[in-house]
Amino acid sequence: MDLVLLAFSLILLLAGIAGCLFPVIPGPPLSFMALLLISFTGYAGFTVNFLVITGLAAVAVTVIDLFVPVWATRRFGGTRYGMWGAGIGIIAGIFFLPPIGLLLGPLAGAVTGELVGGAEGRRAIKAGLGSFLGFILGVGMKLAVSVTFTVYFVRAVFSSS
Repeated sequence: MDLVLLAFSLILLLAGIAGCLFPVIPGPPLSFMALLLISFTGYAGFTVNFLVITGLAAVAVTVIDLFVPVWATRRFGGTRYGMWGAGIGIIAGIFFLPPIGLLLGPLAGAVTGELVGGAEGRRAIKAGLGSFLGFILGVGMKLAVSVTFTVYFVRAVFSSS
């Protein structure tokens, strides 16, 4: 049974890392689920405190990630049009030209949204850059948490061998 849970944990861990890059997949919560699942095996002896802290970290970074792109877009002078455009750009980027589209989608979407909303070119580009930086910051936060969880997972599995 431990091997089955280990296999599911590995799948969750990989999905968690992928989820940091693809907005439709909740990366850190999946990585946390891998830690939780492996804790029910003989491979890891995580304490309840450790699991509570890592669970809270996964939830916190996931919630913060919802607001970072909006905050960054606003900070760079973006409007509602830019935020909607960035969201549409992220989704379009997943399907068109991945992984480049995933990176450039929010930027192009925010700029397009701002232009549709009547912003001048320079202001639209500035808002687009804010959206892009917010997206990158969110990905970085999620990736940092998921990679940290991965390190704990690997240490636990290989230290028990």
